[in-house]
Amino acid sequence: MGKHPIRFNSVVTAFLLGVTFSSSAFAQETSLDDLYQELLTADETNHERIADRILDRLDKSGSATIDLLLRRGEEALEQGDFVAAAEHYTATIDHAPEFSAAYSGRAQAYFNLEMIGPALDDLRAALVLEPRHFNAMFGVGIIMEGLERPEDAREVYRAILEIYPLEPDTLEALERVNLQLEGQAL
Repeated sequence: MGKHPIRFNSVVTAFLLGVTFSSSAFAQETSLDDLYQELLTADETNHERIADRILDRLDKSGSATIDLLLRRGEEALEQGDFVAAAEHYTATIDHAPEFSAAYSGRAQAYFNLEMIGPALDDLRAALVLEPRHFNAMFGVGIIMEGLERPEDAREVYRAILEIYPLEPDTLEALERVNLQLEGQAL
């Protein structure tokens, strides 16, 4: 996963999971609350559309400048320029420290740069700002798997499914981790 093995106390994972179940009440989240409620009862025909609407909403800061910085980070990430992506996301965070999408994006850049500690820090920040950010939660799960902590990864994936029961990558990851844990039990 990285050049230096990184060990995190299970307290970190517990904290991250605890953050996912806390709720912050902002007036702007009312429609997000409705979308998350729809996601809970979504079926195969509409769950991806609802999830995309949530992610689109999370990617909107309310400022054209901040949204442009975020898009530049996303474009750099897509092009594989992880250093530039981290820089764009950092600029976004500097100007809008309450914007969870910027932390989640920078965590992806850091992860690809094998900077696991900073990636986890940013995922934590994203989850403090938006406890139901299932993409940020998924990043925590992937990191836990990479750190060979399948039990923690399984807890994170289960928490995602409580928010987004049909999330395909999470269902696949949970199956993978469960198979790994069953193999360990033999």
